[in-house]
Amino acid sequence: MSATDHLKSLVAEDWHAATHHAFTNALADGTLSRDKMAGYLQQDYQFIEGFVRLLASAVAHAPSLADAVPGAQFLGLICGPENTYFLRSMEALELPSAAPAAPETVAFQQLMDQARRSGRYEIMLSVLVVAEWIYLDWASPFEDRAEGLPFWLGEWITLHSGDGFTQVVAYLRGQLDQAWDTLDDAARADVTGTFAQAVRLERAFFDASWAGFTVEK
Repeated sequence: MSATDHLKSLVAEDWHAATHHAFTNALADGTLSRDKMAGYLQQDYQFIEGFVRLLASAVAHAPSLADAVPGAQFLGLICGPENTYFLRSMEALELPSAAPAAPETVAFQQLMDQARRSGRYEIMLSVLVVAEWIYLDWASPFEDRAEGLPFWLGEWITLHSGDGFTQVVAYLRGQLDQAWDTLDDAARADVTGTFAQAVRLERAFFDASWAGFTVEK
């Protein structure tokens, strides 16, 4: 079993809850209310800056150029198509992009910031792997539904499924698997704790999204 599969197995209940969630199920079948999607977009967009900084730091800490290049290419995707998806979606839904951060948003922002400030490649990867792998797991089964949905729903599925995104997740997992083999027991415990915390926070964010964030208008 790979290190990342092992880490996932330790948090199986939270992982399943996050990847088989009522929020994402409703998003994929087109029954998610506009208000719930609006609140989700306003909160999720607030992760972009912290995610870009975390990913850029991971690229800077990669052990070689070959290890860094896929991360740098993914950085371009986040700053390009994903960023513009949010802006177009909020414009279509007549929403301002700025909104007060909910507690669940602040919690994940803080985790990303802590991982970046740690200066430890394996800790940065622990958060990045969770953030992207969970999205691949929930979105992939719905890939064929994307075209029939309003773009603010369908493109969110498309951005997190397909061969290109599968390769991104495989790259991030591969980097963490490779790093794991170099770690002592204390460092592995840190990675395990960070990974588990990230999964809990992802689940909590979906729970709050389903309950409905307050929409800033």
